[in-house]
Amino acid sequence: MHRLIIVEGLPCSGKSTTSKYIADSIGAKFYDEGSGNHPADYEFHSFIKNKELCSFLPEEQVLIKQNAVSKADGYIISLSLFSGELFDKLLQHKIYDFLPWETEKPLMLDKWTKFVHEAESDNQYVFNCVLLQNPMCETMMRFGFDIQMSSEYITSICNIIRPMNPFIVYLHSDNIRNAIEKAVSERGTDWLNSVIDYHCNGAYGKVEHLTGFDGYIEALEERQRRETEILRGLNVQYMIINNPNENWNKTYSRIIQELNTAT
Repeated sequence: MHRLIIVEGLPCSGKSTTSKYIADSIGAKFYDEGSGNHPADYEFHSFIKNKELCSFLPEEQVLIKQNAVSKADGYIISLSLFSGELFDKLLQHKIYDFLPWETEKPLMLDKWTKFVHEAESDNQYVFNCVLLQNPMCETMMRFGFDIQMSSEYITSICNIIRPMNPFIVYLHSDNIRNAIEKAVSERGTDWLNSVIDYHCNGAYGKVEHLTGFDGYIEALEERQRRETEILRGLNVQYMIINNPNENWNKTYSRIIQELNTAT
């Protein structure tokens, strides 16, 4: 039995609805992107090293300690518990987007390890996009690492989750531009401007001199190419579905059939 199923793909590929469908169909625990309390991911958390705590006011230190998970070398804090000036200060220590890679990487791998150790043995779990998308956004888009470094990190995660016999569903798109253009009418121009800024002004975007909507699409095309290459090299079971939106009923049927026959 696959105790962990992860649905991957680019933005607007249908990951959320697909992963929810799978979870409902097999009676699994479902964790969506941005759920706020993900067992294997730090979506909206900060990390304060012990030596950094002194930069906060005494009363702020008390609040941090009261609401944090203590680690050997610091504190993990959910940003959702804070607001105002203290939130702004904590945001500068956000694990995603702000911490250096040498600090972020071991924190994330430790979170995956904790999940595997604490996962209920008689339950299945379905995740949306934490194995490829999140690591690629950090290693490729933010830091500008090459595909080998991204692959090594993702392989490390797969080695951790191997006891759960993971299965990866990848939703591949031949027309990324069209999918994003359709999504803009639903998500709005603020969302579009935000993702363009993220992809064009990170390390990868700057090296490739990406700008505007075309630059965003170019970044996504390369990310999809790298993700599928990495996926094919991982020692995990997977399926890649090309253009799943052409017939969602057929897509869902294929996935459930594959899950029922995969070992």
